[in-house]
Amino acid sequence: MNNAIQEDRVRITSIPYSSSSLAIFSGVPLEKDSYKTTSGKYYVTIKANPESIPVQPAIGQYWTVKGVRRIEEAATGDYVMLQHIYEAPDYVECTLPESGEQLIQFLAKEKTFRGIGEVKARALWALLGNSFHSTLQTDTLEARNRLKGVLSDDSIDALYEGYEKYKNLKHTNWMTLRGIPVSIQQRLLKFHDDKSVDAIQDNPYLLCGFGMSFDDVEGLIKKWTFEIAVDDQRRLSAALEFALRKQVEKGHTYTKREELVPVLKKLLKSNDLVASACKAGHDKAQFLLNNDTLTYHPTAQLLMESTVAKRLLTMADIEGLYDRKTSQAYRAALKELPYDLTAKQKEAVGTCLDNAIACITGGAGTGKTTVLRTALRAFSLMGYAIHAVALSGRAAMRLHESIGFTTMTIAGFLRNPPLDSTGSEKNLLVVDEASMVDLPTMYRIVTHIHPSVRIVLTGDPDQLPPIGCGKVLADIVHSKRITNTMLDIVKRQEGSTGIPEYSKLINQGEIPPRLSTASIFFHEANKSEITNRCCRLYCGSPENSRIIAPTRNMVSEINNKVQSAVNGHGEMLRFTIHSEEFFLNLRLNDAVLFTKNLYHRGIQNGSLGVLSGVEPEENDTDELAETYFGDVTLDTGDRIQITQDVLDCMELGYAITLHKAQGSQFPRVIIALSKGRIVDRAWLYTAITRAESEIHIVGSLEDFIAITAATSNASRRNSYLEKLLSVYD
Repeated sequence: MNNAIQEDRVRITSIPYSSSSLAIFSGVPLEKDSYKTTSGKYYVTIKANPESIPVQPAIGQYWTVKGVRRIEEAATGDYVMLQHIYEAPDYVECTLPESGEQLIQFLAKEKTFRGIGEVKARALWALLGNSFHSTLQTDTLEARNRLKGVLSDDSIDALYEGYEKYKNLKHTNWMTLRGIPVSIQQRLLKFHDDKSVDAIQDNPYLLCGFGMSFDDVEGLIKKWTFEIAVDDQRRLSAALEFALRKQVEKGHTYTKREELVPVLKKLLKSNDLVASACKAGHDKAQFLLNNDTLTYHPTAQLLMESTVAKRLLTMADIEGLYDRKTSQAYRAALKELPYDLTAKQKEAVGTCLDNAIACITGGAGTGKTTVLRTALRAFSLMGYAIHAVALSGRAAMRLHESIGFTTMTIAGFLRNPPLDSTGSEKNLLVVDEASMVDLPTMYRIVTHIHPSVRIVLTGDPDQLPPIGCGKVLADIVHSKRITNTMLDIVKRQEGSTGIPEYSKLINQGEIPPRLSTASIFFHEANKSEITNRCCRLYCGSPENSRIIAPTRNMVSEINNKVQSAVNGHGEMLRFTIHSEEFFLNLRLNDAVLFTKNLYHRGIQNGSLGVLSGVEPEENDTDELAETYFGDVTLDTGDRIQITQDVLDCMELGYAITLHKAQGSQFPRVIIALSKGRIVDRAWLYTAITRAESEIHIVGSLEDFIAITAATSNASRRNSYLEKLLSVYD
């Protein structure tokens, strides 16, 4: 193989594959410094990580590529052509056609310019000529008036929206050449726009604020030969910002000196520099120092906590709303119930109706759903519009089944216009499974609604804390400043599964007197046996089961074993690249999990479904049309076609982590119990409460006892909201 650096310039004609980890795009070679093709005897294929290329490939783009080149023969119909292949090239640069026919064809074929076909593209070129790019660099009224000569208002909007992707192309090329990942570039451009390169040159450490690690930025600076002293204020500030961010990523909203200083010392390698960094950060208000507790509060987190606390306390002052009309609605709602509420449940309904904000909390089997359904019926009779939300799609669906009102995800709610209750309109927002809601999400919720919108929060503060920072529901409950009714009586019924009683004991740190009881089964197994035992249990009732495991490695191992056992001969999902067929380890009728939010596809991170089709569909007549590789039927009943972006976030879903399972319940849950950093009492308690009717716990008795007895990790999470709720008037 020739390892000499080669160069090609190409016009993109096809994009066989594109995902978050790999992009494959091909095109015809062009003459140097020209848009004319050089040869019909070969074509060029580039295979690269999308993080290493300046823009998403699109048909009609012009690329320059440099690197080690491999040449292969490729059959194309009756012809054999040479293929120049660049894998992970050293240099890639994208440029737009500057003029004439190439630009016309690019506009007509690039999907970003929706609604602009060849006729409109030609008219546009005839109007603007060589001033095309300069006209679109800035969206002005003068430019729009000029464009109205050939385009409608909708087409003008589409033109500017499409060009937005390319207007900073020279900046993205510059950043890509210098090793800045595309995800960082996108955040930077959103904030600094066409001043991004200037901002980096002025302070390369600002990249830390957009998601790069401190060490990675230091490595880039060495490559760029920037001259920055070790005690430069920019460097010290970036080190502090990165150290604070690491604490937030652990779930904390503030940190202590003994937690912060070791991280800074590792970055700066000097006690004097650590002290200087802390002083500089304080002077720049990167954090606020609480002199009483010597705790460091990142400004953004403190701002969010303060806003949430003030908004909730403002609502908490609005009470005494229970009037004659409320009483009539309450009595009418009670009459619709087939059974009587307990005194505590009646109290919970009453507090919801009497206060602008109220919480209903409690463990499994205590009647939270019954209380909520009754309260919402009364609110509905009083003319309130009910807006019920949950974090995940599955949780929202289950909430709808429980309360009978329309529900949606929190993400969907936040994409809608802000919620108001001015005038005669009355609105109630219900946040279910509120223990899963982190601080940034709660901040977005309270700033998305008018203060007159009433709120009901439901959940279990003892469950696993949110993935993001904070522990909002737990802080609200512990502050005792927001009206909360804790339902703590588990009502045993004939034929009970025993799950509520069992989970309550675990939550209290008590070992159940019988590890196997009613519909709960404990299976003694050492660590090496856990995955095989879980697999065998799953095979006993695959249509009703879900396995919950603590780590991604264990999840992956169990998934592969279960797939082999229950669906080892299913037809595999396949796709074609350059007439060559490839297969993924996903088979027809496999349980699948989605790992990203693709709202435009109807998918959320954590969505579950079944691979219900593996027949690819290609549109041979339209090269711009999407290719479908099959389809998935979600557990909500929706059918999702598998496009390349969907394919990229699919994995086996027989076993999932607990965070993916939060907000969901399954008929039969198999828990792979293995002592580790994240597995504590709250983890086990939450995993048990994911089951509707049957639980199998697989692990050692020693681990079970240790996990149940130990204090939950959530108690060690630093959160300031409880304190703010207590001290604000």
